[in-house]
Amino acid sequence: MSTNDTYLAVFLGSRNSPKWAAWNALSETDRKAAEMRGMAAWKAWVDKRQASLVQMGGPLGKTKKVDSKGISDITNAMGAFTVVRAASHEAAAKMFEDHPHFSIFPGEAVEIMPVLPIPGG
Repeated sequence: MSTNDTYLAVFLGSRNSPKWAAWNALSETDRKAAEMRGMAAWKAWVDKRQASLVQMGGPLGKTKKVDSKGISDITNAMGAFTVVRAASHEAAAKMFEDHPHFSIFPGEAVEIMPVLPIPGG
């Protein structure tokens, strides 16, 4: 994977946020309609940026943390990821403006960071 123009995007959201509370307060019919709109918008986002997608990525499951104390189950705000190519960090970030993750779904943000070369690699 190139590291000059490659960016990791992490989709964030907390199940305890007001956006999730509002989402969960929707009727099942309204929530299903919003899900359909959201998935159509997400597909359109992917189709428009297909040439820039390095890895589609996907939803993330439950998290296990490994440290010097061992293995434990934890929660965090990470919900999904994708990897894109862009001419600059700013250009990569602009790809996610008004993304359905937070404009339709109850996600809160997308964080975009460059994939850096391994030192001495």
